[in-house]
Amino acid sequence: MKNLILAIICISLLISCNGLKSKRVMIWHDEFNTTKIDKSKWTFETGGDGFGNNELQFYTKDRKENARVEDGNLIIEARQEQWVSNQYTSAKLITKETFPFQYGSVEVRAKLPKGKGTWPAIWMLSKNIKKWPDDGEIDIMEHVGYNEGFIHASVHTKKYNHIIGTQKTDTLVVKDAIEKFHVYRADWTPEKIEMFIDDKKYFTYINTEKTYDAWPFDQPFYLILNQAVGGNWGGKEGVDSTIYPQKFLIDYVRVYKIND
Repeated sequence: MKNLILAIICISLLISCNGLKSKRVMIWHDEFNTTKIDKSKWTFETGGDGFGNNELQFYTKDRKENARVEDGNLIIEARQEQWVSNQYTSAKLITKETFPFQYGSVEVRAKLPKGKGTWPAIWMLSKNIKKWPDDGEIDIMEHVGYNEGFIHASVHTKKYNHIIGTQKTDTLVVKDAIEKFHVYRADWTPEKIEMFIDDKKYFTYINTEKTYDAWPFDQPFYLILNQAVGGNWGGKEGVDSTIYPQKFLIDYVRVYKIND
């Protein structure tokens, strides 16, 4: 009898999981199986002004030392080198002009850089952003090297953000995040935003207040992949200049529509 009950539970779970998967339809992806970055999917954001966080890197454009495709992976490489007035270089790839979208499931399989000063991120901003954080930010994955293995997911709005200490965030420890690839995922619907690592959910933000101050997420957002150096958070315990260059590896990026 116990075996029968167990079998029924297993079958029910399998049907449920397959049902969830069947509701997702891929609408955009990059598997990085070519020899170079696909310019129809990604553009570069450039500059070295600290990006509001006192970051140390200069984000370059079309420079293979900082961003390239190799062996089926996108590599975003931060390097210690003089560039304009900055002592470090890196890259920031975005889909603002190529693929802004509203609602969906985002999956990124990645392996993170290591060491004090590294600050890789997978995140999203509003296509029509006018003021941060009023128009929203979705952080699918952030990792600061001085706190190895602690993966952070957050959302930022006018009412809830780290500047005023009200941010909505959570953390999951992934001990081998710098050694192995893991799948970082965000499910974004009109009702809620949920974050997962390897299908383990660890963050939920529900649209309970129904105001723009708390939920500016009913509009198109775009994807961002970058590796910062130092900054208010990434450099909180200093930057170890001896560890560079450091690579942020992305195996694939996939976006699905979630059907009702």
